[in-house]
Amino acid sequence: MTTFQIPSAYIAGHQRARRRDPALADAYVRHTVVGDPLGEEVAADLFELRPAEVNALLTKVMQDRSHWASGPASLRRLMEESSEVPAWYDEGRAAAASNAFLRNSDLVLAALVAGSIVEGFGTLISKSFRIRGRVLDMGVRRLKQNGLHLVEQFLPGGNLPFGDGWRLSLRIRLIHARARLLLKRSEEWDEERLGVPISAANLFLAGASFSGRLMQHVATLGGDFSRDERDAYVHVWRYSALQMGIPEELTFHDEASAVHVFEIARMCDPPPGIDAIIMANAIINSAPLVIGITKPAERQKLAAFAYGISRGLIGDTLSDSFKFPKGRRLQVPIFRYKNRLQRMVFGLLPRARRKRDLVRFEKLMDFCNLGRLEHSYALPTAVHDEDSAEW
Repeated sequence: MTTFQIPSAYIAGHQRARRRDPALADAYVRHTVVGDPLGEEVAADLFELRPAEVNALLTKVMQDRSHWASGPASLRRLMEESSEVPAWYDEGRAAAASNAFLRNSDLVLAALVAGSIVEGFGTLISKSFRIRGRVLDMGVRRLKQNGLHLVEQFLPGGNLPFGDGWRLSLRIRLIHARARLLLKRSEEWDEERLGVPISAANLFLAGASFSGRLMQHVATLGGDFSRDERDAYVHVWRYSALQMGIPEELTFHDEASAVHVFEIARMCDPPPGIDAIIMANAIINSAPLVIGITKPAERQKLAAFAYGISRGLIGDTLSDSFKFPKGRRLQVPIFRYKNRLQRMVFGLLPRARRKRDLVRFEKLMDFCNLGRLEHSYALPTAVHDEDSAEW
């Protein structure tokens, strides 16, 4: 691989990453100039339709094969490709991951918000989101969409063809494809320096972050996933990554390989810039709003707590680059100790444990409730979210 093929923002990081894993580093930067050809073809073919018409069409094709011929040929190819379950996918392992997720859902969501999403925005994908969205609005919506997708993936059968998780993965794929086309047309995007917006590489890193890296964060917070359950969790995400358009040649097989992907990919990306700072802080400050806390004093208190947990998960170096406030170093250890103590206590009180499990599940549903927006398959129509028709 010659350096002139690499978007200039990645050159220095790629050279560092190659000293540790040249093959993976090369594969990562090679995909910074790759998007999702089929997804983009569908997104382009749907441009002529109004958002309501796109929603109606996709709602039909996501529910029944008999409607696949009612849209463009590209959409039919996408649906046919996405409905093929790979031979390696194991529903038994998926069930084990589902059980572990539901048992630890509060910690998984905490790790997702304070760890994996924030870390993900330490990469150049943050520029795509910052350009497109209104920062004050996108934080809440982004967290709820991530939460909803996560829940639907790990409910039994959710990510199999025509399951809700499967539908959401395809929706995300088409949103990314439409956003990619819009950003390519924007004067704000420098493809020679940054590569393709929301590239296959960006999504590969995100998949590794939301799977293997997230399992590390859950363990840090006191989760009780077994080794097999952690690998099963990654197994489900590996399948979801294919559904979202990540090329099969870019893959991870278990927690260790996903963590390795995350580390090498992060090395390839440049240090966080202003876009990363904006997005990371927007996410943390949106966390109280997601769970319904709007009073300024209470919101500020919870945001401070979230900053402390995030710093404990992602480390001081990245936290400082995001301009996060300095936090109490014991916050994560105390949080972990409380979770483990609660598990011990509820293990001795089955009735109280069942009540706690019900409360946890209700909070999980509240966290990811998008209201009417969760049922829309409409796609953005403009680069900047405030100029777009509702989607």
